[in-house]
Amino acid sequence: MEEIKVSPDYNWFRSTVPLKRIIVDDDDSKVWSLYDAGPKSIRCPIILLPPVSGTAEVFFQQVLALTGWGYRVISLQYPVYWDLMEFCDGFRKLLDHLQLDKVHLFGASLGGFLAQKFAECTHKSPRVHSLILCNSFSDTSIFNQMWTANSFWLMPAFLLKKIVLGNFAKGPVDPKMADAIDFMVDRLESLNQSELASRLTLNCQNSYVEPHKIKEVAVTIIDVFDQSALSLEAKEEMYKLYPNARRAHLKTGGNFPYLCRSAEVNLYIQIHLRQFHGTRYAAISPSMVSAEELQVQESQLSQHEDDDQSEDSCLQADQ
Repeated sequence: MEEIKVSPDYNWFRSTVPLKRIIVDDDDSKVWSLYDAGPKSIRCPIILLPPVSGTAEVFFQQVLALTGWGYRVISLQYPVYWDLMEFCDGFRKLLDHLQLDKVHLFGASLGGFLAQKFAECTHKSPRVHSLILCNSFSDTSIFNQMWTANSFWLMPAFLLKKIVLGNFAKGPVDPKMADAIDFMVDRLESLNQSELASRLTLNCQNSYVEPHKIKEVAVTIIDVFDQSALSLEAKEEMYKLYPNARRAHLKTGGNFPYLCRSAEVNLYIQIHLRQFHGTRYAAISPSMVSAEELQVQESQLSQHEDDDQSEDSCLQADQ
């Protein structure tokens, strides 16, 4: 039980990466908790947004691996917000406070939905350069909870936890997935009534993503083939919404692949971010980009230029 909580990696993370608390709203009770690791010179980091049951710690394996490769990574925990626009406004103020003009967002489940809504909300003055959506959704109606969304704030904490636990995997799972579930249950226990109620409200109040507003944003969709809280229909809807998105599939991983299949998830994040190396939107320190990676990048770039030139010659021939 609780193998992750006593693991050397988790203890190393807790002892080396400080937890910061930041208030950006007039309401002093709205506190953002975050881990900000990696080179501070990076102005377009990757920010990790947790699911309903998660805290900033749930992405500790991403923080350790990605910063080890030279990336700047920020893992967040939300304050209590009851409305999507209120969340987007608070998140925008947080980015202003951190002096971050544009960012890459990795969101798991609710975190992915909030990432999409923030990208949509700021589309006229874009703050999101790219999205990685893990086991996420684009329409809250899939949860069939819209009628109860407005009453979550009244429910006691034990009942809210029961609702969340109802979406966790049931039946036999492999040891790593079992450890991930134990760890997420522990994180869930650390959330108070208003934190849980507000997240469930954001998760279930009537809302959907308007993809035409974020069509310029590069997207990678990470999902699993085994049992997760998301239906096949919800996954198919995401594919339809983002037809040009890169797709990264994991054979197994359940609801929390970033914990139990962290090496694969970290690799997919790295592949996604690699397309921005050498640009002002790179999330990695230039000194940490390996010569081999640069070579691959240059060959891709020259291939792209060749394609553009052949397109131009075709156009001239047509004229």
